[in-house]
Amino acid sequence: MTDFSAARDAMVESQIRTSDVTDLNILGAFRRTAREAFVPTARKALAYADCQIETDEGRTMLSPRDLSKMIQAADIEPQDVVLDLACGRGYSTAILAQLADTVVGLETDEAAVTRATELLVDADISNAAVVQGDLKSGAAEHGPFDVIFVGAAVPEVHRPWFSQLANDGRLVCIVQTGPIGRVTVFTKSGDAVGETVAFDTSAPYLPGFAPEAAFVF
Repeated sequence: MTDFSAARDAMVESQIRTSDVTDLNILGAFRRTAREAFVPTARKALAYADCQIETDEGRTMLSPRDLSKMIQAADIEPQDVVLDLACGRGYSTAILAQLADTVVGLETDEAAVTRATELLVDADISNAAVVQGDLKSGAAEHGPFDVIFVGAAVPEVHRPWFSQLANDGRLVCIVQTGPIGRVTVFTKSGDAVGETVAFDTSAPYLPGFAPEAAFVF
């Protein structure tokens, strides 16, 4: 039988700390959160592997290295309100909730919302709620957000998301138009938005966001 507690500690020490994730609050959140609880039963053996895990159709749990580095790049403060867009089963939501004041997870169908909500309750996360809505529309009624977190690839940022950022808010996502994407932090200042590339990686596109195939003559 897998010792998930030992595997969790090994994940933090060998995959996260060695990837220049030094924030003690982030390291603590990963140590406290049972990653295996958010993984389908058939894939639990992979819960702490250094790889992405498909959790449901159209949803992939990022590798511990990529997820932790993206969260560190978001520079989350204890008073922040965070939107976890396409939160899947809620693992990223559970991590973010331990760093922020409030987290809103967004999913597209009722079954996904119910499943993520139940898993967050089981994880004793009380400052996060999962709501149903269209990913491209965001969750304006729950904003503005200090951070919008997108744990998947998009070819470009959907512009309406920026309108849901508070001033000085950050949007973190993987901008990808080929085999390699760039984790990019967009920061809103008044009507302007600046951007900084944090690191390179790759991930599946969010359903409905993949670039259209171009004809080659």
